[in-house]
Amino acid sequence: MSVSLESPSVPTQSEAATVVRRVRQRVRRRHLLVLLGVGALWLGVFAARVLLGDFTVTIADFFRILFGADIPVATFEVMESKLPRAVAGTLAGLAFGASGAVFQSMLRNPLASPDVIGVTMGSSAAAVVAMTAFGLDGDALGLAAILGGLLVAGAVLFLSGSKGVATYRMILVGVGLAAALQAVVQWVFTTTDVYKAQDALVWLTGSLNSVTWTEILRMALTVAILFPLIATLAPRLQMLELGDDAAQGLGVRATPTRAWLMGAVVVMAAITTSVVGPIAFVSLLAGPIARRLNGGRPSIPVAGLVGAALVVAADYVGAYLLGTTNMPVGVITGVAGAPFLLWLLIGSNRTIKDG
Repeated sequence: MSVSLESPSVPTQSEAATVVRRVRQRVRRRHLLVLLGVGALWLGVFAARVLLGDFTVTIADFFRILFGADIPVATFEVMESKLPRAVAGTLAGLAFGASGAVFQSMLRNPLASPDVIGVTMGSSAAAVVAMTAFGLDGDALGLAAILGGLLVAGAVLFLSGSKGVATYRMILVGVGLAAALQAVVQWVFTTTDVYKAQDALVWLTGSLNSVTWTEILRMALTVAILFPLIATLAPRLQMLELGDDAAQGLGVRATPTRAWLMGAVVVMAAITTSVVGPIAFVSLLAGPIARRLNGGRPSIPVAGLVGAALVVAADYVGAYLLGTTNMPVGVITGVAGAPFLLWLLIGSNRTIKDG
């Protein structure tokens, strides 16, 4: 009885290249479809925010107003309330969503968003002190928010001692710093003028109610400059997820790349925070949602669009779907984000080990 000892076939180099090419095409196709789908979702909630609500506007009238027509009541509603809030919500969502995705990928931790680590609180505390104690606004307020965010980001990295690797220690350090800064904010509220404190408290909740076109322009310039820079560095960001040693082996200088990325996202989040306040949990929610939609792969553009859709949708809910009270957008995102944070904490307890 003869036995065949044929060895299993080994794919040739061309066959392996074909398989790799097909996988890459499939990944790109899924990413494109997800990007288009999330973009369509954002466009839908943007249109609803601008056209619907207590005062509805037709699509034809909207474009007439946009090109200079003066329609009584409708022009004021669109240009002074509906459109500014929709545009500001879009820009804020892009900034916060991209910032959260960068932190989570760069530090390899789904909890490592700017608001959880305390970077957003650093910007908020600096801005509140600048607003109430020194009466600053505009560019000066934005500069104060940037300095506060950068100081907290540097302090978290230094005190955690984790050399750029995300650990529970880094999360705890960030939470501790955020608690200390929250105490500073409360102290400011008890010592400043009651009217200044009220204005700062509304801003600290996260609100699009009183945003102006000048502030929107400042956010738009920030996002237009920094968002493409962050998206360009996204391939290096994926390599950082493999660890510093693996990234170095693939030709990516881990420390400078991390410094550029962290600096860019902190500046973008800080300037956005100085305009609309620290809108809660958007940076925490957008990254994991985008990753889940994209088959487990990070995507800065998808995360930004998810953040934009979340903020605009939350602003619509707060303005029209909760009775006569116009709820700040930060309240709505906070209510939606708290259960998500608990879910992440439970899941992370099984997968993330302290380094």
